[in-house]
Amino acid sequence: MKIVFISDTHSRHYDVDIPNGDMLIHAGDLSSRGKPEEITDFLNWFSNQPHKYKIFIAGNHDFFFEKEHEDEIKNIIPKNVIYLNDSGIEIEDIKIWGSPVQPEFYNWAFNRKRGKEIKKHWDLIPLDTDILITHGPPLNILDKTVRGDIVGCEDLLNAVNKIKPKIHVFGHIHEDYGVLKKNDTTFINASILNERYRNTNDPIIYNYE
Repeated sequence: MKIVFISDTHSRHYDVDIPNGDMLIHAGDLSSRGKPEEITDFLNWFSNQPHKYKIFIAGNHDFFFEKEHEDEIKNIIPKNVIYLNDSGIEIEDIKIWGSPVQPEFYNWAFNRKRGKEIKKHWDLIPLDTDILITHGPPLNILDKTVRGDIVGCEDLLNAVNKIKPKIHVFGHIHEDYGVLKKNDTTFINASILNERYRNTNDPIIYNYE
């Protein structure tokens, strides 16, 4: 299974050279401000990608997915696209879970207070998850801002250490794009845009055995 990971395209998806593969995963911030027309444009583009499986979560810029009713969201998701929101799916024996929440970050979408409030979401992640998709990073893993601040979620790190997914992909912190393998988990910050919102980073390919 050849998996292509992207994140934080912020309505600039047309500028991204997407490699071929079996599965395409977007880890949130697909829009600039989460306006309906931005979401529709992205979904049309995403659904037309050649990958057999196309999966995405929302991010803190994607207000549409937080404000709209669940039925309204379902109505605009193309049939060949999978949207995860504190939910999961199994594809060819690979168990995938996705969540858009991240620790409070200004007045953006899917903010949760650190501690008890955000931990409720991580407690939902099944213990047998193979690929975990979150918008924000865990603490001390590809989560350093351009100012040197460490902003990842400690409770998410605790959950990942317990679950030990094969892959944990996220974005949110554009400037710490990259791949880090730690213990049994490969961590991927798949942010396409850098901290200046310029398209500088390539999609990340992972050959899942």
